[in-house]
Amino acid sequence: MKRVMLCVLGAALLLGSLAAASEVPAGRVELEVWFSLRGALYEAFQEEAARFNESQDKYWVNAIWKGTYPEVLSITIAAIRAGNPPHIVQVFEVGTATIMAMEDVVYPIANLMADTGIPFDGSDYLPGVAGYYALPDGRVGGLAFNSSTSVMWYNKDAFRAAGLDPDQPPQTWAEVRAAAKQIVDAGAAPIGLSAAWPTWTLFEQMSALHNQPLASRGNGFEGLDAELMLGSDFWVAHLQMLLEMHQEGSFVWGGRDAEADGLFPAGEAAMLLASSGLRARIEREADFDWGVAYLPYHDDVVESPYNSILGGAALWALRPPQATEEHFRGMAEYFAFLTEAENIVLRHINTGYMPVTYEAYNLATAQGYYDEVPAAEIPVLQLLRTETVEHSRGIRLGNMPAIRVLMYEELERAFA
Repeated sequence: MKRVMLCVLGAALLLGSLAAASEVPAGRVELEVWFSLRGALYEAFQEEAARFNESQDKYWVNAIWKGTYPEVLSITIAAIRAGNPPHIVQVFEVGTATIMAMEDVVYPIANLMADTGIPFDGSDYLPGVAGYYALPDGRVGGLAFNSSTSVMWYNKDAFRAAGLDPDQPPQTWAEVRAAAKQIVDAGAAPIGLSAAWPTWTLFEQMSALHNQPLASRGNGFEGLDAELMLGSDFWVAHLQMLLEMHQEGSFVWGGRDAEADGLFPAGEAAMLLASSGLRARIEREADFDWGVAYLPYHDDVVESPYNSILGGAALWALRPPQATEEHFRGMAEYFAFLTEAENIVLRHINTGYMPVTYEAYNLATAQGYYDEVPAAEIPVLQLLRTETVEHSRGIRLGNMPAIRVLMYEELERAFA
Protein backbone atom coordinates (compact mmCIF):
# COMPACT_ATOMS: atom_id res chain seq x y z
CA MET A 1 0.00 0.00 0.00
CA LYS A 2 2.87 2.37 0.79
CA ARG A 3 4.36 1.69 -2.64
CA VAL A 4 0.99 2.35 -4.30
CA MET A 5 0.60 5.64 -2.39
CA LEU A 6 4.10 6.71 -3.39
CA CYS A 7 3.32 5.91 -7.02
CA VAL A 8 0.09 7.91 -6.87
CA LEU A 9 1.90 10.82 -5.21
CA GLY A 10 4.67 10.64 -7.79
CA ALA A 11 2.15 10.66 -10.64
CA ALA A 12 0.34 13.63 -9.11
CA LEU A 13 3.61 15.54 -8.72
CA LEU A 14 4.56 14.69 -12.31
CA LEU A 15 1.24 15.90 -13.68
CA GLY A 16 1.54 19.02 -11.56
CA SER A 17 5.04 19.76 -12.83
CA LEU A 18 4.00 19.17 -16.42
CA ALA A 19 1.04 21.52 -16.03
CA ALA A 20 3.15 24.17 -14.35
CA ALA A 21 5.94 23.89 -16.91
CA SER A 22 3.97 26.02 -19.35
CA GLU A 23 3.44 29.29 -17.49
CA VAL A 24 1.08 31.53 -19.44
CA PRO A 25 2.61 34.92 -20.29
CA ALA A 26 0.62 37.99 -19.33
CA GLY A 27 -1.96 38.99 -21.89
CA ARG A 28 -2.13 35.59 -23.62
CA VAL A 29 -5.36 33.56 -23.90
CA GLU A 30 -4.62 30.08 -22.51
CA LEU A 31 -5.71 26.99 -24.47
CA GLU A 32 -5.51 23.84 -22.38
CA VAL A 33 -4.72 20.70 -24.41
CA TRP A 34 -4.71 17.21 -22.92
CA PHE A 35 -2.63 14.56 -24.66
CA SER A 36 -1.17 11.08 -24.25
CA LEU A 37 2.14 10.79 -26.10
CA ARG A 38 5.30 9.66 -24.32
CA GLY A 39 9.04 9.61 -24.92
CA ALA A 40 10.20 11.11 -28.21
CA LEU A 41 6.57 11.65 -29.24
CA TYR A 42 5.90 13.65 -26.07
CA GLU A 43 8.85 15.87 -26.90
CA ALA A 44 7.64 16.32 -30.50
CA PHE A 45 4.15 17.33 -29.32
CA GLN A 46 5.52 19.87 -26.86
CA GLU A 47 7.95 21.24 -29.43
CA GLU A 48 5.17 21.81 -31.95
CA ALA A 49 3.03 23.54 -29.33
CA ALA A 50 6.00 25.75 -28.46
CA ARG A 51 6.44 26.71 -32.11
CA PHE A 52 2.79 27.75 -32.26
CA ASN A 53 3.23 29.82 -29.10
CA GLU A 54 6.24 31.55 -30.63
CA SER A 55 4.48 32.15 -33.97
CA GLN A 56 2.02 34.69 -32.54
CA ASP A 57 1.42 36.73 -29.38
CA LYS A 58 -2.28 36.28 -28.60
CA TYR A 59 -2.71 32.63 -27.59
CA TRP A 60 -0.79 30.15 -25.48
CA VAL A 61 -1.19 26.39 -25.84
CA ASN A 62 -0.64 24.66 -22.51
CA ALA A 63 -0.07 21.02 -23.48
CA ILE A 64 -0.60 18.73 -20.48
CA TRP A 65 0.17 15.02 -20.46
CA LYS A 66 -2.71 13.12 -18.86
CA GLY A 67 -1.79 9.44 -19.16
CA THR A 68 -2.38 6.68 -21.68
CA TYR A 69 -4.93 6.87 -24.48
CA PRO A 70 -7.66 5.03 -22.51
CA GLU A 71 -6.88 7.08 -19.39
CA VAL A 72 -7.18 10.39 -21.23
CA LEU A 73 -10.55 9.37 -22.67
CA SER A 74 -11.83 8.36 -19.21
CA ILE A 75 -10.49 11.53 -17.57
CA THR A 76 -12.06 13.67 -20.29
CA ILE A 77 -15.47 12.05 -19.86
CA ALA A 78 -15.24 12.67 -16.11
CA ALA A 79 -14.19 16.29 -16.71
CA ILE A 80 -17.09 16.85 -19.09
CA ARG A 81 -19.53 15.55 -16.50
CA ALA A 82 -17.93 17.80 -13.89
CA GLY A 83 -18.19 20.81 -16.18
CA ASN A 84 -14.46 21.52 -16.52
CA PRO A 85 -13.11 19.85 -19.68
CA PRO A 86 -10.05 21.17 -21.54
CA HIS A 87 -10.34 23.20 -24.71
CA ILE A 88 -8.79 20.45 -26.83
CA VAL A 89 -8.26 16.75 -26.15
CA GLN A 90 -6.34 14.05 -27.97
CA VAL A 91 -8.50 10.93 -28.40
CA PHE A 92 -7.21 7.70 -29.92
CA GLU A 93 -8.94 6.35 -32.98
CA VAL A 94 -11.08 3.71 -31.26
CA GLY A 95 -12.49 6.37 -28.95
CA THR A 96 -13.97 8.19 -31.95
CA ALA A 97 -17.50 6.88 -31.57
CA THR A 98 -17.46 7.65 -27.85
CA ILE A 99 -16.29 11.25 -28.18
CA MET A 100 -18.43 11.87 -31.26
CA ALA A 101 -21.54 10.87 -29.30
CA MET A 102 -20.98 13.79 -26.89
CA GLU A 103 -22.64 16.24 -29.25
CA ASP A 104 -23.41 18.84 -26.58
CA VAL A 105 -19.76 19.46 -25.74
CA VAL A 106 -17.84 18.52 -28.91
CA TYR A 107 -17.24 21.38 -31.36
CA PRO A 108 -16.76 19.73 -34.80
CA ILE A 109 -13.67 21.11 -36.51
CA ALA A 110 -15.59 21.98 -39.67
CA ASN A 111 -18.03 24.08 -37.61
CA LEU A 112 -15.30 25.69 -35.51
CA MET A 113 -13.31 26.80 -38.53
CA ALA A 114 -16.38 28.08 -40.36
CA ASP A 115 -17.71 29.94 -37.32
CA THR A 116 -14.38 31.69 -36.72
CA GLY A 117 -13.84 32.45 -40.40
CA ILE A 118 -10.45 30.72 -40.58
CA PRO A 119 -9.76 28.92 -43.90
CA PHE A 120 -9.77 25.12 -43.70
CA ASP A 121 -9.84 22.56 -46.50
CA GLY A 122 -11.22 19.29 -45.20
CA SER A 123 -11.24 17.79 -48.70
CA ASP A 124 -7.42 17.55 -48.87
CA TYR A 125 -7.14 14.74 -46.32
CA LEU A 126 -6.07 11.30 -47.53
CA PRO A 127 -9.14 9.04 -47.96
CA GLY A 128 -8.34 6.63 -45.13
CA VAL A 129 -7.78 9.61 -42.84
CA ALA A 130 -10.79 11.73 -43.74
CA GLY A 131 -13.33 8.96 -43.32
CA TYR A 132 -12.20 7.89 -39.88
CA TYR A 133 -12.97 11.18 -38.16
CA ALA A 134 -15.81 12.33 -40.42
CA LEU A 135 -19.26 13.30 -39.24
CA PRO A 136 -22.24 11.43 -40.75
CA ASP A 137 -22.54 14.17 -43.39
CA GLY A 138 -18.87 13.77 -44.37
CA ARG A 139 -17.54 16.96 -42.79
CA VAL A 140 -14.48 16.90 -40.51
CA GLY A 141 -15.34 16.17 -36.88
CA GLY A 142 -11.93 15.62 -35.29
CA LEU A 143 -8.58 16.89 -36.56
CA ALA A 144 -6.38 13.97 -37.64
CA PHE A 145 -3.10 14.69 -35.87
CA ASN A 146 -0.77 11.85 -34.97
CA SER A 147 -2.17 9.46 -37.54
CA SER A 148 -0.44 6.15 -38.13
CA THR A 149 -1.06 2.75 -39.57
CA SER A 150 0.39 -0.63 -38.65
CA VAL A 151 3.50 -1.96 -40.35
CA MET A 152 5.90 -4.82 -39.79
CA TRP A 153 9.25 -3.77 -38.39
CA TYR A 154 12.00 -6.32 -38.97
CA ASN A 155 15.59 -6.79 -37.81
CA LYS A 156 17.82 -7.13 -40.88
CA ASP A 157 20.75 -8.35 -38.77
CA ALA A 158 18.61 -11.15 -37.33
CA PHE A 159 17.47 -12.05 -40.84
CA ARG A 160 21.09 -12.32 -41.98
CA ALA A 161 22.03 -14.43 -38.95
CA ALA A 162 19.16 -16.82 -39.73
CA GLY A 163 20.09 -17.11 -43.41
CA LEU A 164 17.18 -14.99 -44.63
CA ASP A 165 17.38 -12.25 -47.24
CA PRO A 166 17.24 -8.91 -45.35
CA ASP A 167 16.05 -7.11 -48.48
CA GLN A 168 13.12 -9.48 -49.08
CA PRO A 169 10.87 -9.39 -46.02
CA PRO A 170 8.02 -11.92 -45.92
CA GLN A 171 4.70 -10.77 -47.32
CA THR A 172 2.14 -13.46 -46.46
CA TRP A 173 1.31 -14.96 -43.08
CA ALA A 174 2.70 -18.31 -44.24
CA GLU A 175 6.00 -16.62 -45.12
CA VAL A 176 6.09 -14.69 -41.85
CA ARG A 177 5.48 -17.88 -39.88
CA ALA A 178 8.26 -19.72 -41.70
CA ALA A 179 10.71 -16.82 -41.24
CA ALA A 180 9.87 -16.43 -37.55
CA LYS A 181 10.47 -20.14 -36.90
CA GLN A 182 13.75 -20.09 -38.83
CA ILE A 183 14.95 -17.10 -36.80
CA VAL A 184 14.12 -18.72 -33.46
CA ASP A 185 15.54 -22.12 -34.47
CA ALA A 186 18.78 -20.43 -35.58
CA GLY A 187 19.04 -18.47 -32.33
CA ALA A 188 19.13 -15.21 -34.28
CA ALA A 189 16.65 -13.59 -31.86
CA PRO A 190 14.72 -14.75 -28.77
CA ILE A 191 11.39 -13.91 -30.42
CA GLY A 192 10.49 -14.46 -34.06
CA LEU A 193 7.30 -12.38 -34.15
CA SER A 194 5.29 -10.34 -31.68
CA ALA A 195 2.64 -7.63 -31.91
CA ALA A 196 2.02 -4.34 -30.15
CA TRP A 197 -1.56 -3.09 -29.83
CA PRO A 198 -2.50 -6.69 -30.72
CA THR A 199 -6.23 -6.20 -31.19
CA TRP A 200 -5.40 -3.43 -33.68
CA THR A 201 -2.56 -5.14 -35.53
CA LEU A 202 -3.82 -8.73 -35.43
CA PHE A 203 -7.57 -8.18 -35.78
CA GLU A 204 -8.72 -4.70 -36.76
CA GLN A 205 -6.06 -4.37 -39.46
CA MET A 206 -6.71 -7.90 -40.68
CA SER A 207 -10.38 -7.02 -41.06
CA ALA A 208 -9.38 -4.23 -43.44
CA LEU A 209 -6.69 -6.11 -45.36
CA HIS A 210 -9.05 -9.01 -46.12
CA ASN A 211 -12.34 -7.04 -46.25
CA GLN A 212 -13.68 -9.32 -43.52
CA PRO A 213 -16.16 -7.98 -40.95
CA LEU A 214 -14.96 -7.57 -37.39
CA ALA A 215 -18.51 -6.41 -36.67
CA SER A 216 -21.75 -6.07 -38.56
CA ARG A 217 -23.10 -2.80 -39.96
CA GLY A 218 -19.88 -2.10 -41.87
CA ASN A 219 -17.74 -2.47 -38.74
CA GLY A 220 -20.07 -0.04 -37.01
CA PHE A 221 -19.94 2.79 -39.54
CA GLU A 222 -23.55 2.18 -40.57
CA GLY A 223 -25.21 2.20 -37.17
CA LEU A 224 -24.91 1.78 -33.41
CA ASP A 225 -26.65 -1.60 -33.46
CA ALA A 226 -23.53 -3.41 -34.70
CA GLU A 227 -22.58 -6.84 -33.34
CA LEU A 228 -19.14 -8.41 -33.16
CA MET A 229 -18.56 -11.23 -35.66
CA LEU A 230 -15.42 -12.83 -34.22
CA GLY A 231 -16.90 -16.32 -34.51
CA SER A 232 -16.69 -16.41 -38.31
CA ASP A 233 -14.59 -19.00 -40.14
CA PHE A 234 -12.01 -16.36 -41.05
CA TRP A 235 -11.34 -15.34 -37.46
CA VAL A 236 -11.35 -18.91 -36.15
CA ALA A 237 -8.73 -19.90 -38.73
CA HIS A 238 -6.66 -16.77 -38.08
CA LEU A 239 -6.61 -17.28 -34.32
CA GLN A 240 -5.87 -20.99 -34.74
CA MET A 241 -2.78 -20.07 -36.77
CA LEU A 242 -1.61 -17.67 -34.05
CA LEU A 243 -2.11 -20.33 -31.38
CA GLU A 244 -0.10 -22.84 -33.41
CA MET A 245 2.68 -20.27 -33.90
CA HIS A 246 2.67 -19.59 -30.16
CA GLN A 247 2.91 -23.31 -29.44
CA GLU A 248 5.81 -23.81 -31.85
CA GLY A 249 7.61 -20.75 -30.47
CA SER A 250 7.49 -18.57 -33.59
CA PHE A 251 5.02 -16.05 -32.06
CA VAL A 252 5.15 -14.56 -28.56
CA TRP A 253 2.32 -12.63 -26.92
CA GLY A 254 3.92 -9.32 -25.94
CA GLY A 255 1.16 -7.89 -23.76
CA ARG A 256 -1.68 -5.43 -24.07
CA ASP A 257 -1.73 -2.06 -25.83
CA ALA A 258 1.81 -0.73 -26.35
CA GLU A 259 3.52 -3.15 -23.95
CA ALA A 260 5.32 -4.94 -26.80
CA ASP A 261 6.67 -1.75 -28.40
CA GLY A 262 10.04 -2.10 -26.66
CA LEU A 263 10.64 -5.68 -27.82
CA PHE A 264 11.82 -4.59 -31.26
CA PRO A 265 14.24 -1.72 -30.51
CA ALA A 266 15.71 -3.86 -27.71
CA GLY A 267 16.52 -6.59 -30.25
CA GLU A 268 14.34 -9.21 -28.58
CA ALA A 269 11.75 -9.56 -31.36
CA ALA A 270 13.06 -9.97 -34.90
CA MET A 271 9.67 -8.92 -36.31
CA LEU A 272 7.05 -6.74 -34.68
CA LEU A 273 3.64 -5.69 -35.94
CA ALA A 274 3.27 -2.17 -34.56
CA SER A 275 2.50 1.44 -35.32
CA SER A 276 4.39 3.36 -37.98
CA GLY A 277 4.67 5.99 -35.25
CA LEU A 278 7.15 3.74 -33.43
CA ARG A 279 9.89 4.93 -35.79
CA ALA A 280 11.04 7.80 -33.55
CA ARG A 281 11.74 5.36 -30.71
CA ILE A 282 13.39 2.80 -32.99
CA GLU A 283 15.71 5.43 -34.45
CA ARG A 284 16.67 6.48 -30.94
CA GLU A 285 17.11 3.05 -29.32
CA ALA A 286 17.86 0.33 -31.89
CA ASP A 287 21.55 -0.49 -32.44
CA PHE A 288 21.01 -2.83 -35.40
CA ASP A 289 20.07 -2.63 -39.06
CA TRP A 290 16.28 -2.56 -39.39
CA GLY A 291 13.63 -2.31 -42.07
CA VAL A 292 9.92 -1.68 -42.60
CA ALA A 293 7.56 -4.02 -44.44
CA TYR A 294 3.88 -4.21 -45.26
CA LEU A 295 1.53 -6.07 -42.93
CA PRO A 296 1.22 -9.78 -43.78
CA TYR A 297 -1.95 -11.18 -45.32
CA HIS A 298 -3.54 -14.57 -45.93
CA ASP A 299 -3.04 -15.29 -49.62
CA ASP A 300 -5.59 -18.10 -49.45
CA VAL A 301 -8.26 -15.50 -48.54
CA VAL A 302 -7.40 -12.64 -50.91
CA GLU A 303 -5.17 -12.56 -53.96
CA SER A 304 -3.88 -9.14 -52.91
CA PRO A 305 -4.64 -7.20 -49.71
CA TYR A 306 -6.83 -4.13 -49.37
CA ASN A 307 -5.74 -0.90 -47.69
CA SER A 308 -4.74 -0.84 -44.06
CA ILE A 309 -6.62 1.40 -41.62
CA LEU A 310 -5.78 4.37 -39.49
CA GLY A 311 -4.42 4.41 -35.98
CA GLY A 312 -3.06 7.08 -33.71
CA ALA A 313 -5.31 9.88 -32.54
CA ALA A 314 -7.18 13.04 -33.42
CA LEU A 315 -7.50 16.36 -31.67
CA TRP A 316 -11.09 17.22 -30.72
CA ALA A 317 -12.29 20.71 -29.94
CA LEU A 318 -14.56 20.94 -26.90
CA ARG A 319 -16.88 23.63 -25.53
CA PRO A 320 -15.86 24.25 -21.91
CA PRO A 321 -18.51 26.29 -20.04
CA GLN A 322 -15.92 28.97 -19.29
CA ALA A 323 -14.70 29.29 -22.91
CA THR A 324 -15.12 32.60 -24.70
CA GLU A 325 -15.23 33.49 -28.38
CA GLU A 326 -11.55 34.38 -28.08
CA HIS A 327 -10.79 30.84 -26.86
CA PHE A 328 -12.58 29.38 -29.87
CA ARG A 329 -10.71 31.73 -32.19
CA GLY A 330 -7.43 30.61 -30.64
CA MET A 331 -8.36 26.94 -31.01
CA ALA A 332 -9.09 27.51 -34.69
CA GLU A 333 -5.76 29.33 -35.15
CA TYR A 334 -3.95 26.40 -33.51
CA PHE A 335 -5.68 23.89 -35.78
CA ALA A 336 -4.81 26.00 -38.83
CA PHE A 337 -1.17 26.00 -37.72
CA LEU A 338 -1.16 22.22 -37.24
CA THR A 339 -2.59 21.61 -40.72
CA GLU A 340 0.00 23.70 -42.57
CA ALA A 341 1.75 21.33 -44.99
CA GLU A 342 5.22 22.27 -43.71
CA ASN A 343 4.25 21.40 -40.13
CA ILE A 344 2.64 18.11 -41.13
CA VAL A 345 5.78 17.12 -43.07
CA LEU A 346 8.00 18.03 -40.13
CA ARG A 347 5.81 15.91 -37.84
CA HIS A 348 5.97 13.06 -40.38
CA ILE A 349 9.77 13.19 -40.58
CA ASN A 350 10.36 13.56 -36.85
CA THR A 351 7.97 10.87 -35.65
CA GLY A 352 6.96 8.45 -38.40
CA TYR A 353 3.33 9.56 -38.27
CA MET A 354 1.45 9.96 -41.54
CA PRO A 355 1.45 13.01 -43.82
CA VAL A 356 -2.32 13.25 -43.47
CA THR A 357 -3.05 15.55 -46.43
CA TYR A 358 -2.25 15.29 -50.12
CA GLU A 359 -0.50 18.64 -49.95
CA ALA A 360 1.83 17.40 -47.21
CA TYR A 361 2.45 14.06 -48.94
CA ASN A 362 3.27 15.83 -52.20
CA LEU A 363 5.55 18.26 -50.37
CA ALA A 364 7.47 15.43 -48.71
CA THR A 365 7.80 13.76 -52.11
CA ALA A 366 8.96 16.98 -53.78
CA GLN A 367 11.55 17.51 -51.06
CA GLY A 368 13.03 14.11 -51.90
CA TYR A 369 12.33 12.65 -48.47
CA TYR A 370 11.17 9.28 -49.80
CA ASP A 371 14.16 9.06 -52.14
CA GLU A 372 16.35 9.44 -49.09
CA VAL A 373 14.23 7.28 -46.74
CA PRO A 374 12.11 4.90 -48.89
CA ALA A 375 10.85 3.00 -45.84
CA ALA A 376 9.05 6.12 -44.62
CA GLU A 377 6.66 5.93 -47.58
CA ILE A 378 5.57 2.34 -46.97
CA PRO A 379 2.87 3.23 -44.38
CA VAL A 380 1.43 5.82 -46.77
CA LEU A 381 1.45 3.46 -49.75
CA GLN A 382 -0.17 0.74 -47.65
CA LEU A 383 -2.92 3.09 -46.48
CA LEU A 384 -3.54 4.21 -50.08
CA ARG A 385 -3.11 0.76 -51.65
CA THR A 386 -6.77 0.44 -52.64
CA GLU A 387 -9.95 2.43 -52.49
CA THR A 388 -11.67 1.83 -49.18
CA VAL A 389 -14.37 -0.84 -49.23
CA GLU A 390 -17.01 -1.87 -46.71
CA HIS A 391 -14.66 -3.29 -44.08
CA SER A 392 -11.50 -1.31 -44.83
CA ARG A 393 -12.85 2.08 -43.71
CA GLY A 394 -11.94 1.42 -40.11
CA ILE A 395 -13.73 0.45 -36.91
CA ARG A 396 -16.36 2.67 -35.30
CA LEU A 397 -17.87 0.84 -32.35
CA GLY A 398 -19.13 2.40 -29.15
CA ASN A 399 -17.13 1.37 -26.07
CA MET A 400 -14.34 0.07 -28.31
CA PRO A 401 -11.72 0.45 -25.54
CA ALA A 402 -13.81 -1.91 -23.37
CA ILE A 403 -14.21 -4.31 -26.30
CA ARG A 404 -10.43 -4.39 -26.66
CA VAL A 405 -10.06 -5.30 -22.99
CA LEU A 406 -12.48 -8.22 -23.39
CA MET A 407 -10.53 -9.40 -26.44
CA TYR A 408 -7.28 -9.14 -24.49
CA GLU A 409 -8.70 -11.29 -21.71
CA GLU A 410 -9.84 -14.01 -24.11
CA LEU A 411 -6.58 -13.94 -26.09
CA GLU A 412 -4.52 -14.25 -22.92
CA ARG A 413 -6.59 -17.26 -21.87
CA ALA A 414 -6.12 -18.84 -25.27
CA PHE A 415 -2.33 -18.33 -25.33
CA ALA A 416 -2.10 -19.65 -21.77
